[in-house]
Amino acid sequence: MPKLKTKSSVKKRFKQTATGKVLAGPGFKRHMLRNRSQKAKRQNRGSQVLRHQDGLTVLQWAPYGLSR
Repeated sequence: MPKLKTKSSVKKRFKQTATGKVLAGPGFKRHMLRNRSQKAKRQNRGSQVLRHQDGLTVLQWAPYGLSR
């Protein structure tokens, strides 16, 4: 059986926690930040946990798992 390829963008953008949840960086934090409130910019720091169904989709794109 041939090896499955991992999507390169998934390797760069997502991480998996020890409990199997998928972490992703939040969107809307790169440009046009003057239009956003300080609270919105502050809440976009760090990583966010994806919803369960979205996490399953991401894990399909990484058949051999994500680095921790």
